[in-house]
Amino acid sequence: MNSRQRRGVILLILSAVCALAAFAGVLSVINDAESKVGPEVTAYRLKTNVEPYKPLSEAQFEKIEMPERWLSDNAVRNLREIEGKIAVTALKKGSLLQSDMIVAQPALQPGQQEVAIMIDAATGVAGKITPNSTVNVYATFEGEREGAPDQSKIIVTNAKVLDVGDLTPLQPDADDRTREATEAVPITFALSAIDAQRITYAESFAKRVRLALVAPGETGTVPEQDRTYELAKDK
Repeated sequence: MNSRQRRGVILLILSAVCALAAFAGVLSVINDAESKVGPEVTAYRLKTNVEPYKPLSEAQFEKIEMPERWLSDNAVRNLREIEGKIAVTALKKGSLLQSDMIVAQPALQPGQQEVAIMIDAATGVAGKITPNSTVNVYATFEGEREGAPDQSKIIVTNAKVLDVGDLTPLQPDADDRTREATEAVPITFALSAIDAQRITYAESFAKRVRLALVAPGETGTVPEQDRTYELAKDK
């Protein structure tokens, strides 16, 4: 190969390299343009200011679409992530919601205790009691003395359920051979000290303990005069 041929080969190689470089540059420009206009993804923006340590709700956010490249990795893309969460700091209107802005709501509030009792599966609200449910706790007691009527009492109102365990077989009491084995569910509550004593007492001494599911958003309490029921006094 003479010098002229060698120069020709070199020029061809340089031309090919330049063509590849130009092609790569075009691809880069195209990718950059596509990243600016798409693909778009879902994000959520605050519609109002939120105070720190306050529970979050879907109504506080608006859904928006924006290019994925401008969204941080910790941006919240599904509002299910805010369930049971509170703001970790003051959140400003117009801010994009990010996972580091929120934390799980503490299970226990100041002054509360975590108490678990066994609830007979047949007398609870089968399958409908879940964590974060609110319930009223009913207990049925025998009369305090012979001839005294049995009583049904609401011993705790608006008790928050923290956890619901698995069905557990119960064996008959050692001093009650007539009682058939049954199943119970361990249910954990967040209760004040006095309510923890009431529910523990009921588990130990009541004939039956029942749970009544409270409707979501209901915060009313049962008047004291309506918390004890006797059949003879029912008119």
